[in-house]
Amino acid sequence: MSGGVGSRFWPFSKEERPKQFLDFFGTGRSLLQTTFDRFEKLIPKENIYVVTNDSYGEITKKQLPELSESQILLEPLRRNTAPAIAYASFHIYAKNPDANIIVAPSDHLILKEDIFLQEIERGLEFVENNSCLLTLGITPSRPETGYGYIQESGEEDIDGIKKVKTFTEKPNIDLAKVFFESGEFVWNSGIFLWNVQTIINAFKDHLPEIHNKMLEGKDKFNTPQEKEFIDAAFPFCANISIDYGVLEKADNVYVIGSDFGWSDLGTWGALYEVSEKDDDDNVSFNSKSLFFDSNDNVVAMNDNKLVVIQGLKGYIVAESDNSLLICKKDEEQRIKHFVNDVKFRYGDDFV
Repeated sequence: MSGGVGSRFWPFSKEERPKQFLDFFGTGRSLLQTTFDRFEKLIPKENIYVVTNDSYGEITKKQLPELSESQILLEPLRRNTAPAIAYASFHIYAKNPDANIIVAPSDHLILKEDIFLQEIERGLEFVENNSCLLTLGITPSRPETGYGYIQESGEEDIDGIKKVKTFTEKPNIDLAKVFFESGEFVWNSGIFLWNVQTIINAFKDHLPEIHNKMLEGKDKFNTPQEKEFIDAAFPFCANISIDYGVLEKADNVYVIGSDFGWSDLGTWGALYEVSEKDDDDNVSFNSKSLFFDSNDNVVAMNDNKLVVIQGLKGYIVAESDNSLLICKKDEEQRIKHFVNDVKFRYGDDFV
């Protein structure tokens, strides 16, 4: 899944080039390319699909020339994860009705790749033999308010894989402490595995409007008529996440709890946590930075600029083209509001 805007990383990430297409860590590969590289070790490249927005079709082709055009599924507008997954599932079903599917965001960080791929292989075997919806959970290392949580059933399991008891959205800090200390909860990674027939049946049961709309085009998927059908059908699909629309309602959801060095890189703070820091806990991306009397900052620039910072503690300093952000790191949730105000006052050129 590669259609997000990444507005929480503004202005380093902008609508025309959101974070999945950026090389945050100076490796020469964007987050999308790194995700492709990771899965290509396990899955033939002809079986890898990218679901993204129409406006990101060209940059996706440029960054992943290994993929054919038929492997880049273009949404005419954003409708959250459930419609995107339904689209991809019907497309894959038309090609292989027995397929087992991994659904993964394009912009996550995986540090322990060997462990991750082992868990993926384990999960694929599980969903091939069981009509279940499987999610990868992350063993929490701390009380965290920025992630959703999954409660494991203490008794029900198949081959050591636990049944899901409850899903909980991002909790407050007191509840996060209770979750962490109980040992019953894992973080929701947003990475899922299932058989294509299992997920299509789940849409039929829990999101019938989306299922029925996709079913109208069952003879058009994997044909030249697919794009025309999707352009007409997608606006009628509810704007809803797969978690809320399907997984929280289904009774056949299971979870593998693991630790493979995961971060969703959803915020500057999350990126800061997993990044290499200097002696004063400053982090710098794509820039030459000099810090004086400054600590606990994150700096991100385009074009390898020189940045000199004095007297700052706990700030985000991010620049891209015509925009500069200087914001307290512990108030980064306000960035989305800043972006809305910028758009209202100065137009789309700055976002």
